[in-house]
Amino acid sequence: MTVLVTPKALTDHKVRDFSMLIDGKWEPANSPPIERIAPGHGVVVSRFPAGTRADAERAIAAARKAFDQGSWPRMTASERSAVLLKAADLISARSEELALLDAIEAGKPISQVRGEIAGSVDIWRYAAALARDLHGESYNTLGDGTLGVVLREAIGVVSIITPWNFPFLIVAQKLPFALAAGCTAVVKPSELTSGSTVILGEILLEAGVPAGVVNIVTGTGPEVGAVMTSHPDVDMVSFTGSTGVGRQTMVSAAQTLKKVSLELGGKNPQIVFPDADLDSFIDAAVFGAYFNAGECCNAGSRLILHKSIASDVVQRIADLARHVKVGDPLDPATQVGAIITPQHLDKINAYVAGAQAGGAKLAYGGEPLDFGMGQFMGPTILDAVQPEMAVAREEVFGPVLSVLTFETTAQAIGIANAIDYGLSAGVWSRDFDTCLTIGRKVRAGTVWMNTFMDGASELPFGGYKQSGLGRELGRHAVEDYTETKTLNMHIGGRTNWWMPQNEKLA
Repeated sequence: MTVLVTPKALTDHKVRDFSMLIDGKWEPANSPPIERIAPGHGVVVSRFPAGTRADAERAIAAARKAFDQGSWPRMTASERSAVLLKAADLISARSEELALLDAIEAGKPISQVRGEIAGSVDIWRYAAALARDLHGESYNTLGDGTLGVVLREAIGVVSIITPWNFPFLIVAQKLPFALAAGCTAVVKPSELTSGSTVILGEILLEAGVPAGVVNIVTGTGPEVGAVMTSHPDVDMVSFTGSTGVGRQTMVSAAQTLKKVSLELGGKNPQIVFPDADLDSFIDAAVFGAYFNAGECCNAGSRLILHKSIASDVVQRIADLARHVKVGDPLDPATQVGAIITPQHLDKINAYVAGAQAGGAKLAYGGEPLDFGMGQFMGPTILDAVQPEMAVAREEVFGPVLSVLTFETTAQAIGIANAIDYGLSAGVWSRDFDTCLTIGRKVRAGTVWMNTFMDGASELPFGGYKQSGLGRELGRHAVEDYTETKTLNMHIGGRTNWWMPQNEKLA
């Protein structure tokens, strides 16, 4: 057993007691707080208020007032853009603080989180640019007496609910675009990883976001999230999380017909043909499966390999996986950190055991790692997986790679599409016709060709089927937080429809 030594950065870390942000004021816990135990070190690192229904209702009321009566929706686009740009600069200035919080609360490797914070800064700057590009349309082709103008107006109050696996990055994929459009918001981060989102509230107030425009309520889904998805004063819900909770969110929002944007689960395939650049693919396979300990909706958790290369590829992946460094999230050399909770580790183990019981072969890993603190699992490879197995169809959300095989392109496409998810996919071949065929026929929101899990603020992100509704990022991201309004203007007199053209009133 390798025993982790608690790093000095964590030894010196004072347990932080966070507050909620409601109507521009910081409110501490009024009841026993939620204590966060670091998954990589087994010690309490943060305490968050256990928000209540009343807290959520007050936050919604503040956001409603700020939208209906406040200055934010009425600012010019350039004024809102300037605030978002200042927020991006302040995020950059506090990046190390934010990275440390996400690393210890989520068990994420510190080097990885630093990259996520840098990516978030880029997203905030991109959203600031889009704020000034949001526009409608005009139609002067409807006849001499008619002019049509189409406006895009901020939708109103937005409930934003984010998960624990990318605490700061995912709120960056939602909130700046809502603010760019002129919306106000109530944000609920995961109760496991709320720290960096609360710090974001400090940053936004310093950047000049008016009171009530952004409210942050910490707490659980049943207590806080349920109010945020059902309250009649909320106009839109943007949720990232599991498909199961996404369904509940839709049901709740449907009671008042709110607009809903959902980014949910994935079971993402990488399809590999014999002519692929296997050296590049092997690296991408290990990265795609084990990045963020596999706790990633975009994880490349299914390999669909041509039968002629499968045995060799599995062996090469196993050989490379042996060199992946699993361990202390605060060690800059760590590539795979801790599993979010002991309960989630049990769930991952159950999937591995169930696959083996069904005939899959354990090609590498498969056991939790005991470092003397926290909970860890190393890279795992399951070979000879059949398409009907749960491990091939359901989101494990852990460092587990399932290997399936095919012989024809049609068979590969069939295996890729024969599940409920459609978030992303990858295809590896030197034949561009093959890549385009897969790209056109696999039902997924993103298809990578000869790479995997690349991204940019300019590229839309979202899924087909039960992977969600709507898209985040990209040049239309701000539009998602707007309503379309038509102004139909008539010039000159208008003929009354109820009398003949030449008949005069008596």
